[in-house]
Amino acid sequence: MNTTKIKVCSSCESQFSCGDISVENKCWCNDYPPIFNLSEGGDCLCPVCFKEACEDKIDAYIETITPKNAFKNKAISLPKTEKLIEGIDYYTEDGNMVFKAWFHLKRGTCCGNKCRHCPY
Repeated sequence: MNTTKIKVCSSCESQFSCGDISVENKCWCNDYPPIFNLSEGGDCLCPVCFKEACEDKIDAYIETITPKNAFKNKAISLPKTEKLIEGIDYYTEDGNMVFKAWFHLKRGTCCGNKCRHCPY
């Protein structure tokens, strides 16, 4: 029995489905990095607003990273997510995936391939 909950986005006020509440941690938002505290910003956001909020928060964090402090960053210690998210982990350019700094920070090391967004 799929028991989804309908919520209203606290940012844009659109309605959206909030996962399967009969199964713990079974919501679309669990594919995203756990970078928000529940007390930040009220209730849930719709998928579009949530993704934008994640991108903004990650971009602000990336701006604080230098090659010297990259090896001791927050992204390494977060629980691993199985799904890569366009706009957060990568973007597409000429049909190719270009990994963003967040992806590299989650990995925790430099691969040595001179990646465009390598923070190391």
